[in-house]
Amino acid sequence: MTPPLFRRSSLPRRRPRSSGPSRRARAAAAVVLAFGLAGTAAACGEEDPQDQVSVTGATQADVRVAGNAWEPPSFSYDVPLTVTQPRLETVWEGVGPKVKDGDVVVLDTYAEDGRTRKVVANTFGSEPRAVRVDEKVLGTDLYRMVVGRTSGSRVLKVAESKGGPLVTTVDVLPGRAVGEKVAQSKGEPVVTRAADGAPTVKIPKGAKAPNELAVLPLVRGTGPQVEAGQLVTVQYTGVTWSDGKVVDTTWGAGKLPLTFRLGVGDVIEGWDQGLLELPVGSQVMLVVPPDLAYQGTSSKLADQTLVFVVDILDAHTPGTGPEVGKKAKSATASPSTTPTTSGD
Repeated sequence: MTPPLFRRSSLPRRRPRSSGPSRRARAAAAVVLAFGLAGTAAACGEEDPQDQVSVTGATQADVRVAGNAWEPPSFSYDVPLTVTQPRLETVWEGVGPKVKDGDVVVLDTYAEDGRTRKVVANTFGSEPRAVRVDEKVLGTDLYRMVVGRTSGSRVLKVAESKGGPLVTTVDVLPGRAVGEKVAQSKGEPVVTRAADGAPTVKIPKGAKAPNELAVLPLVRGTGPQVEAGQLVTVQYTGVTWSDGKVVDTTWGAGKLPLTFRLGVGDVIEGWDQGLLELPVGSQVMLVVPPDLAYQGTSSKLADQTLVFVVDILDAHTPGTGPEVGKKAKSATASPSTTPTTSGD
Protein backbone atom coordinates (compact mmCIF):
# COMPACT_ATOMS: atom_id res chain seq x y z
CA MET A 1 0.00 0.00 0.00
CA THR A 2 1.25 3.46 -0.85
CA PRO A 3 1.95 5.53 2.29
CA PRO A 4 -0.08 8.68 2.91
CA LEU A 5 0.66 11.26 0.26
CA PHE A 6 2.21 13.86 2.48
CA ARG A 7 4.85 11.53 3.91
CA ARG A 8 8.15 11.27 2.08
CA SER A 9 8.53 7.66 3.15
CA SER A 10 9.53 6.57 -0.36
CA LEU A 11 12.52 8.91 -0.53
CA PRO A 12 16.10 7.74 0.06
CA ARG A 13 16.71 10.45 2.64
CA ARG A 14 13.79 9.45 4.83
CA ARG A 15 14.50 8.90 8.51
CA PRO A 16 14.43 5.26 9.66
CA ARG A 17 11.14 4.20 11.13
CA SER A 18 11.04 3.21 14.78
CA SER A 19 10.34 -0.42 15.51
CA GLY A 20 8.28 0.60 18.52
CA PRO A 21 4.61 1.60 18.66
CA SER A 22 3.43 4.52 16.54
CA ARG A 23 2.88 7.98 18.02
CA ARG A 24 -0.85 7.50 17.46
CA ALA A 25 -0.81 4.20 19.37
CA ARG A 26 1.13 5.80 22.24
CA ALA A 27 -1.34 8.71 22.37
CA ALA A 28 -4.33 6.40 22.50
CA ALA A 29 -2.63 4.34 25.19
CA ALA A 30 -2.05 7.46 27.28
CA VAL A 31 -5.75 8.31 27.25
CA VAL A 32 -6.71 4.73 28.07
CA LEU A 33 -4.17 4.77 30.88
CA ALA A 34 -5.67 7.90 32.37
CA PHE A 35 -9.15 6.45 32.47
CA GLY A 36 -8.51 2.77 33.04
CA LEU A 37 -5.26 2.16 34.89
CA ALA A 38 -5.04 4.99 37.37
CA GLY A 39 -5.53 2.53 40.18
CA THR A 40 -2.26 0.86 39.28
CA ALA A 41 -0.41 4.16 39.54
CA ALA A 42 -2.09 4.90 42.83
CA ALA A 43 -1.12 1.53 44.21
CA CYS A 44 2.48 2.07 43.19
CA GLY A 45 2.43 5.45 44.90
CA GLU A 46 1.41 3.85 48.18
CA GLU A 47 4.73 2.03 48.33
CA ASP A 48 6.59 5.32 48.86
CA PRO A 49 5.38 7.06 52.04
CA GLN A 50 7.13 10.29 51.00
CA ASP A 51 4.71 10.58 48.10
CA GLN A 52 1.88 11.37 50.51
CA VAL A 53 1.28 14.21 52.94
CA SER A 54 -0.78 13.71 56.06
CA VAL A 55 -3.53 16.16 55.28
CA THR A 56 -7.12 15.40 56.11
CA GLY A 57 -10.23 16.91 54.63
CA ALA A 58 -8.91 17.44 51.08
CA THR A 59 -11.68 16.43 48.67
CA GLN A 60 -12.64 16.91 45.04
CA ALA A 61 -14.08 20.32 45.91
CA ASP A 62 -10.59 21.57 46.89
CA VAL A 63 -9.04 20.95 43.46
CA ARG A 64 -8.15 24.19 41.65
CA VAL A 65 -7.11 24.49 38.01
CA ALA A 66 -4.72 27.07 36.55
CA GLY A 67 -3.19 27.42 33.12
CA ASN A 68 -3.87 28.57 29.60
CA ALA A 69 -5.21 27.03 26.43
CA TRP A 70 -2.80 24.92 24.34
CA GLU A 71 -0.79 24.13 27.49
CA PRO A 72 -1.12 21.45 30.18
CA PRO A 73 -3.00 22.62 33.27
CA SER A 74 -1.58 23.06 36.76
CA PHE A 75 -3.59 21.58 39.61
CA SER A 76 -3.64 22.73 43.23
CA TYR A 77 -4.80 20.30 45.93
CA ASP A 78 -3.50 18.53 49.02
CA VAL A 79 -2.64 14.86 48.95
CA PRO A 80 -3.86 12.30 49.60
CA LEU A 81 -7.06 13.47 47.91
CA THR A 82 -10.37 11.92 48.92
CA VAL A 83 -13.24 11.74 46.45
CA THR A 84 -16.58 11.78 48.25
CA GLN A 85 -18.53 12.21 45.00
CA PRO A 86 -17.49 12.70 41.36
CA ARG A 87 -16.88 16.27 40.19
CA LEU A 88 -17.39 17.09 36.50
CA GLU A 89 -17.37 20.63 35.16
CA THR A 90 -16.24 22.85 32.32
CA VAL A 91 -13.14 24.89 33.19
CA TRP A 92 -13.77 27.12 30.18
CA GLU A 93 -16.07 26.95 27.20
CA GLY A 94 -14.73 26.91 23.66
CA VAL A 95 -16.07 28.94 20.78
CA GLY A 96 -16.40 26.10 18.28
CA PRO A 97 -19.45 24.03 17.40
CA LYS A 98 -21.05 21.74 19.96
CA VAL A 99 -19.65 18.21 19.80
CA LYS A 100 -22.10 15.57 18.63
CA ASP A 101 -21.94 11.81 18.48
CA GLY A 102 -20.03 10.84 15.33
CA ASP A 103 -18.00 14.08 15.12
CA VAL A 104 -14.23 13.99 14.73
CA VAL A 105 -12.40 15.73 17.59
CA VAL A 106 -8.85 15.99 18.89
CA LEU A 107 -8.38 15.34 22.61
CA ASP A 108 -5.55 16.62 24.78
CA THR A 109 -5.53 14.83 28.11
CA TYR A 110 -3.70 15.56 31.35
CA ALA A 111 -4.21 13.47 34.50
CA GLU A 112 -2.71 13.03 37.96
CA ASP A 113 -3.03 10.35 40.62
CA GLY A 114 -4.78 12.18 43.46
CA ARG A 115 -2.96 10.14 46.13
CA THR A 116 0.57 10.99 45.04
CA ARG A 117 0.36 13.78 42.38
CA LYS A 118 2.18 11.49 39.97
CA VAL A 119 1.37 12.29 36.34
CA VAL A 120 -0.69 9.52 34.74
CA ALA A 121 -1.15 11.07 31.28
CA ASN A 122 0.09 14.15 29.42
CA THR A 123 -0.59 14.27 25.69
CA PHE A 124 0.67 17.88 25.58
CA GLY A 125 4.15 16.41 25.67
CA SER A 126 3.47 13.83 22.98
CA GLU A 127 0.58 13.40 20.58
CA PRO A 128 -3.11 14.19 21.12
CA ARG A 129 -5.74 11.62 20.33
CA ALA A 130 -7.78 12.19 17.18
CA VAL A 131 -11.01 10.21 17.41
CA ARG A 132 -14.53 9.95 16.09
CA VAL A 133 -16.90 10.49 19.02
CA ASP A 134 -18.43 7.15 19.92
CA GLU A 135 -19.17 5.81 23.40
CA LYS A 136 -17.86 2.36 22.49
CA VAL A 137 -14.57 3.85 21.31
CA LEU A 138 -14.08 6.39 24.10
CA GLY A 139 -15.66 4.54 27.00
CA THR A 140 -18.52 6.01 29.00
CA ASP A 141 -16.45 8.29 31.27
CA LEU A 142 -14.52 10.00 28.50
CA TYR A 143 -17.56 10.10 26.22
CA ARG A 144 -19.50 12.06 28.84
CA MET A 145 -16.63 14.54 29.15
CA VAL A 146 -16.69 15.19 25.41
CA VAL A 147 -20.15 14.93 23.87
CA GLY A 148 -22.31 18.06 24.18
CA ARG A 149 -19.33 20.37 24.89
CA THR A 150 -18.49 23.26 22.65
CA SER A 151 -15.24 22.44 20.89
CA GLY A 152 -12.33 24.34 22.38
CA SER A 153 -13.55 23.60 25.92
CA ARG A 154 -11.42 22.31 28.78
CA VAL A 155 -13.27 19.84 31.01
CA LEU A 156 -12.28 18.79 34.54
CA LYS A 157 -13.17 15.52 36.20
CA VAL A 158 -12.23 14.38 39.70
CA ALA A 159 -13.38 10.85 40.44
CA GLU A 160 -12.40 7.43 41.71
CA SER A 161 -10.81 5.22 39.06
CA LYS A 162 -9.83 1.63 39.82
CA GLY A 163 -9.96 2.41 43.53
CA GLY A 164 -7.82 5.57 43.43
CA PRO A 165 -8.62 9.28 43.01
CA LEU A 166 -7.90 10.66 39.54
CA VAL A 167 -7.74 14.36 38.60
CA THR A 168 -8.15 14.83 34.84
CA THR A 169 -8.65 17.56 32.28
CA VAL A 170 -9.56 16.96 28.66
CA ASP A 171 -9.25 19.72 26.06
CA VAL A 172 -11.83 19.03 23.36
CA LEU A 173 -10.44 20.49 20.12
CA PRO A 174 -12.51 20.66 16.93
CA GLY A 175 -11.73 18.32 14.06
CA ARG A 176 -11.87 21.23 11.60
CA ALA A 177 -10.62 24.80 11.35
CA VAL A 178 -12.68 27.28 13.36
CA GLY A 179 -12.14 31.00 12.88
CA GLU A 180 -12.68 33.96 10.60
CA LYS A 181 -13.06 33.03 6.94
CA VAL A 182 -10.72 34.77 4.50
CA ALA A 183 -12.07 35.81 1.09
CA GLN A 184 -10.42 34.11 -1.88
CA SER A 185 -8.96 36.04 -4.76
CA LYS A 186 -9.96 35.66 -8.39
CA GLY A 187 -7.95 33.02 -10.20
CA GLU A 188 -7.21 30.92 -7.12
CA PRO A 189 -8.48 27.35 -6.81
CA VAL A 190 -11.98 27.55 -5.34
CA VAL A 191 -12.60 25.77 -2.04
CA THR A 192 -16.07 24.84 -0.83
CA ARG A 193 -16.84 23.01 2.41
CA ALA A 194 -19.35 20.33 3.33
CA ALA A 195 -21.36 20.53 6.55
CA ASP A 196 -18.67 18.62 8.44
CA GLY A 197 -15.92 20.89 7.10
CA ALA A 198 -14.58 18.54 4.42
CA PRO A 199 -13.22 20.69 1.56
CA THR A 200 -13.71 20.32 -2.18
CA VAL A 201 -11.18 22.00 -4.48
CA LYS A 202 -11.96 23.22 -7.99
CA ILE A 203 -9.05 24.29 -10.20
CA PRO A 204 -9.82 27.29 -12.47
CA LYS A 205 -10.20 26.14 -16.07
CA GLY A 206 -7.16 26.96 -18.14
CA ALA A 207 -5.23 28.42 -15.20
CA LYS A 208 -1.46 28.03 -15.26
CA ALA A 209 0.16 26.40 -12.23
CA PRO A 210 2.48 28.71 -10.27
CA ASN A 211 6.21 27.98 -10.24
CA GLU A 212 6.61 28.88 -6.57
CA LEU A 213 4.94 27.81 -3.35
CA ALA A 214 1.68 29.65 -2.71
CA VAL A 215 0.32 29.88 0.86
CA LEU A 216 -3.30 31.08 0.72
CA PRO A 217 -5.20 31.47 4.03
CA LEU A 218 -8.82 30.34 4.02
CA VAL A 219 -9.70 30.43 7.74
CA ARG A 220 -7.71 32.46 10.24
CA GLY A 221 -7.22 30.59 13.51
CA THR A 222 -6.52 32.11 16.91
CA GLY A 223 -4.12 29.56 18.39
CA PRO A 224 -0.35 29.79 18.80
CA GLN A 225 1.89 29.82 15.74
CA VAL A 226 3.20 26.50 14.50
CA GLU A 227 6.94 26.07 15.10
CA ALA A 228 9.54 23.84 13.46
CA GLY A 229 10.04 20.60 15.38
CA GLN A 230 6.50 20.49 16.75
CA LEU A 231 4.08 17.62 16.39
CA VAL A 232 1.28 19.02 14.24
CA THR A 233 -2.16 17.44 13.85
CA VAL A 234 -4.11 18.21 10.67
CA GLN A 235 -6.99 17.35 8.41
CA TYR A 236 -6.18 17.70 4.73
CA THR A 237 -7.23 17.03 1.17
CA GLY A 238 -4.77 17.00 -1.73
CA VAL A 239 -5.58 17.31 -5.45
CA THR A 240 -3.53 17.63 -8.62
CA TRP A 241 -3.52 21.00 -10.37
CA SER A 242 -3.66 19.33 -13.78
CA ASP A 243 -7.08 17.72 -13.38
CA GLY A 244 -8.30 18.44 -9.84
CA LYS A 245 -8.47 14.77 -8.87
CA VAL A 246 -8.19 13.93 -5.18
CA VAL A 247 -4.98 12.01 -4.52
CA ASP A 248 -5.20 11.79 -0.71
CA THR A 249 -7.43 12.95 2.14
CA THR A 250 -8.03 12.46 5.85
CA TRP A 251 -11.72 13.29 5.50
CA GLY A 252 -14.42 10.63 5.23
CA ALA A 253 -15.76 7.51 6.89
CA GLY A 254 -13.12 5.48 8.67
CA LYS A 255 -10.52 8.26 8.44
CA LEU A 256 -9.02 10.52 11.10
CA PRO A 257 -6.63 13.49 11.32
CA LEU A 258 -2.93 12.70 11.14
CA THR A 259 0.04 13.90 13.17
CA PHE A 260 3.58 14.51 11.90
CA ARG A 261 6.64 16.44 12.99
CA LEU A 262 7.20 19.67 11.08
CA GLY A 263 10.58 20.74 9.76
CA VAL A 264 12.45 17.43 10.00
CA GLY A 265 11.66 15.85 6.64
CA ASP A 266 8.56 13.91 7.71
CA VAL A 267 6.54 15.77 5.07
CA ILE A 268 7.19 17.28 1.66
CA GLU A 269 9.17 20.50 1.68
CA GLY A 270 6.13 22.50 0.59
CA TRP A 271 4.47 21.57 3.86
CA ASP A 272 7.56 22.22 5.98
CA GLN A 273 7.75 25.72 4.50
CA GLY A 274 4.06 26.50 4.05
CA LEU A 275 2.71 25.56 7.50
CA LEU A 276 5.45 27.26 9.49
CA GLU A 277 4.26 30.12 11.74
CA LEU A 278 0.58 29.72 10.84
CA PRO A 279 -1.85 29.94 13.80
CA VAL A 280 -3.35 26.72 15.10
CA GLY A 281 -7.02 26.59 14.14
CA SER A 282 -6.32 27.91 10.64
CA GLN A 283 -7.25 26.45 7.30
CA VAL A 284 -4.76 27.13 4.51
CA MET A 285 -4.43 26.23 0.85
CA LEU A 286 -0.92 25.23 -0.22
CA VAL A 287 -0.14 25.19 -3.94
CA VAL A 288 3.05 23.15 -4.10
CA PRO A 289 5.21 23.00 -7.27
CA PRO A 290 6.93 19.70 -8.14
CA ASP A 291 10.35 20.75 -6.80
CA LEU A 292 8.82 21.14 -3.31
CA ALA A 293 6.78 17.93 -3.59
CA TYR A 294 7.86 14.72 -5.35
CA GLN A 295 10.12 15.84 -8.16
CA GLY A 296 13.11 13.52 -8.57
CA THR A 297 11.33 10.54 -7.02
CA SER A 298 9.68 7.47 -8.49
CA SER A 299 6.25 8.75 -7.43
CA LYS A 300 3.60 9.03 -10.13
CA LEU A 301 3.15 12.58 -8.84
CA ALA A 302 6.77 13.54 -9.48
CA ASP A 303 5.90 16.10 -12.19
CA GLN A 304 2.65 17.32 -10.62
CA THR A 305 1.81 20.62 -8.96
CA LEU A 306 -0.29 19.71 -5.95
CA VAL A 307 -2.98 21.68 -4.13
CA PHE A 308 -3.62 20.93 -0.46
CA VAL A 309 -6.31 22.31 1.82
CA VAL A 310 -4.97 21.84 5.35
CA ASP A 311 -6.83 22.40 8.65
CA ILE A 312 -4.32 22.88 11.49
CA LEU A 313 -5.94 21.35 14.56
CA ASP A 314 -3.15 21.17 17.12
CA ALA A 315 0.59 21.72 17.55
CA HIS A 316 2.77 20.72 20.50
CA THR A 317 6.46 20.76 21.29
CA PRO A 318 7.52 17.26 22.38
CA GLY A 319 8.19 17.08 26.10
CA THR A 320 5.88 19.96 27.08
CA GLY A 321 4.74 19.81 30.69
CA PRO A 322 5.38 17.28 33.46
CA GLU A 323 6.72 13.88 32.53
CA VAL A 324 4.44 10.87 32.93
CA GLY A 325 5.42 8.89 36.03
CA LYS A 326 6.91 11.94 37.80
CA LYS A 327 5.34 14.01 40.54
CA ALA A 328 3.74 17.26 39.44
CA LYS A 329 4.23 20.52 41.28
CA SER A 330 1.28 22.31 42.83
CA ALA A 331 -0.02 25.30 40.88
CA THR A 332 1.27 28.68 41.98
CA ALA A 333 -0.29 30.77 39.23
CA SER A 334 -3.73 32.28 39.44
CA PRO A 335 -6.55 30.35 37.81
CA SER A 336 -7.25 31.15 34.19
CA THR A 337 -9.39 34.22 33.60
CA THR A 338 -11.15 32.43 30.77
CA PRO A 339 -14.91 32.36 31.55
CA THR A 340 -15.93 29.14 33.26
CA THR A 341 -19.12 27.14 33.45
CA SER A 342 -20.45 25.58 36.63
CA GLY A 343 -20.52 21.85 37.18
CA ASP A 344 -22.64 19.39 35.23
